[in-house]
Amino acid sequence: MSINTILICDDSQTDLMSLRNALSDTHCRLITASDGDEAVKKAKSEQPDVIFLDIVMPGMDGYDACRTIHDDPETTHIPVFFVSSNSQRADRVWAQMQGARDLIAKPYEAKDILDILATL
Repeated sequence: MSINTILICDDSQTDLMSLRNALSDTHCRLITASDGDEAVKKAKSEQPDVIFLDIVMPGMDGYDACRTIHDDPETTHIPVFFVSSNSQRADRVWAQMQGARDLIAKPYEAKDILDILATL
């Protein structure tokens, strides 16, 4: 799968910048969102090749956003990976039950994010 466009969503500007930095060498088009509702809208309109999504956000959280993206026929094909400080085994299982491929624990290394892209 060729990755050209990546959507990253986090309510923390610091964490958004960290993901942008981790993905900067990919030369992909990076789209950002700051909450789950915005991520759902951008997933539909931009059709990214992959989504990195925080879990804990105000309004629509990452779990709700992931379910909405996964349940929509227009976006169900987009792989979603959570990037979160919620990283217990139960969090990982729940994330996969919501439709996510996996969960990357914060703090992470840029290599962790790039390794995910290499599997797609």
